[in-house]
Amino acid sequence: MTKLTIAFLGIDHPHGAAWRELLRHFQDKLQIVALVPGLQGTTSSLEERFADLPMFPTVEELVRWGEFDAAIVCLSSQETPAAATQLARAGKHLLVEKPGARTAQEWQPVIEAVQSQKVAFQSGYLWRYDEAVERLRKMREHGRFGRLISVEMLYVTSDIRRRGADHYLFDREVSGGGFFHWLACHYLDLLLYVVNEPVVGVTARLDVFGGTPVDVEDGGAVLLDLKSGALVSLVGGYWLPRWTGEAQWTIRGSERWVHWKPQAGAGLLEIHGPQPHWYAMEETFRLPEDTTSGYGGYRGIRLVDDWLNAISEKRPCRNTPRSTGATLSLLDTIYQAAQTGRRVECHIEPSL
Repeated sequence: MTKLTIAFLGIDHPHGAAWRELLRHFQDKLQIVALVPGLQGTTSSLEERFADLPMFPTVEELVRWGEFDAAIVCLSSQETPAAATQLARAGKHLLVEKPGARTAQEWQPVIEAVQSQKVAFQSGYLWRYDEAVERLRKMREHGRFGRLISVEMLYVTSDIRRRGADHYLFDREVSGGGFFHWLACHYLDLLLYVVNEPVVGVTARLDVFGGTPVDVEDGGAVLLDLKSGALVSLVGGYWLPRWTGEAQWTIRGSERWVHWKPQAGAGLLEIHGPQPHWYAMEETFRLPEDTTSGYGGYRGIRLVDDWLNAISEKRPCRNTPRSTGATLSLLDTIYQAAQTGRRVECHIEPSL
């Protein structure tokens, strides 16, 4: 079988090396055949096994060369929309690191190019491929929560000093925003995926709460109103003085409540339900330990598998250009609410 040929854009992206390590699990199906350094043109993390590959300084030169089937785009939010649009228009299948753009408006040309050229699209929102997330989504679909009351999300991770305040992730012009744009976007995307209903109102407070001055937010708190009347809260930031993180979801409904602890091994669900007779519904569901190397572990494997199958079967992935756009629209609205200090009414569809 002919291998899918891949161009890799963004050698020193924070997830670049981990993506390339993940692709080693697919050596019988694909191979990297070209590189674009991107970002600031640095190649400090380039593995020696790729050192002799053709390397192009610009996306235009890569596209003119053209001897590849697909591209993995690990560029800054400033660079990604133009690069992804050019590649899609050239008929190249795309796997694009999240969040994909600084704004939903910047992302729109990518949606149009992917639809026009009918190329397969995948994004880096790998938590959609987590088994615990799938179970939460099915609980919601099957009505096991009853009436949804609230979703409470916590996401706190290493402070800005770990990377250094001069990193491009903390440059508003390059990245579009701070913690919410780079990390909280995962949970915003997941919220739309799990609850599968529109967000109709947003209130937010974003700021620099830690001790390192930067021109983007290092965290904050957001309240989201769902169409059903349920309330969503998300609190998080770059606030911990070492390389570590804390994360948890609590989903509360009229018939059960569930704590999801994604960092407890490979993931843990603590499920609490009604007491119809003598025994209350209590269950702990623990996922088996994941030792898969590369970005996202087994979730990354499932994400790439979905992309490869989408290419061969000519169908959408679980992540789509429109779902990526919906998450960007939600980010836009959060920043608007924080800047105005007011609740912003909206109607952001999940776009699954």
